[in-house]
Amino acid sequence: MTSSIKLVLFDMEGVLSHYDRAARTDRMSSITGKPPEAVRHAIWDSGLEARADAGEITDDEYLLELGNLLGCRVSRDDWLVARHASITPNAESLAVAARIAMRRKIAVLTNNCRLVTDHIGYLNPPVAQLFGSHVYPSAAFGAAKPAAQAYLGCVGHLGVDARETLFIDDSEANVTGAIDAGLHAYQFVDADALSRELARFDLL
Repeated sequence: MTSSIKLVLFDMEGVLSHYDRAARTDRMSSITGKPPEAVRHAIWDSGLEARADAGEITDDEYLLELGNLLGCRVSRDDWLVARHASITPNAESLAVAARIAMRRKIAVLTNNCRLVTDHIGYLNPPVAQLFGSHVYPSAAFGAAKPAAQAYLGCVGHLGVDARETLFIDDSEANVTGAIDAGLHAYQFVDADALSRELARFDLL
């Protein structure tokens, strides 16, 4: 089919890279000397990470609260080292994205705070190299996926209509959220299946 898609918007972790929460937990545990279960509680069970992803708190507030929950200071560098341990780029998916970039605008919308995207060159160099400045955290739009505000804020910032956007995510909930917000969307399984879907949209 002839495609009306002007923007292909990617999720990062689970699509362009693999995410290892256990590796992040273990590295933060090693840095702080706190047990892994305390790290898991502080980051996820407390709701702190979700609040940061939704832009409800600043990066400095996030780091301060994380330290308070763990009973120690957590510096920006500490956090970045632990976060870096969780990310492994997906070379096959990145290669597909690079092919799309020759024909269409590409960008990333990831459920994360600004710490991730501000330091994407360290955390995920291949994504930084391919997408440049077009790697956006959900926090920048005041809501995390699957809230419509996250998608619409991002495409609006890029000057593209939702109906002209194809969103790719490994989460069924996030794909459904994108469709409900008026975007086209596809649930990622692997790079080969993604290539077939993109060919259907005449994007490869």
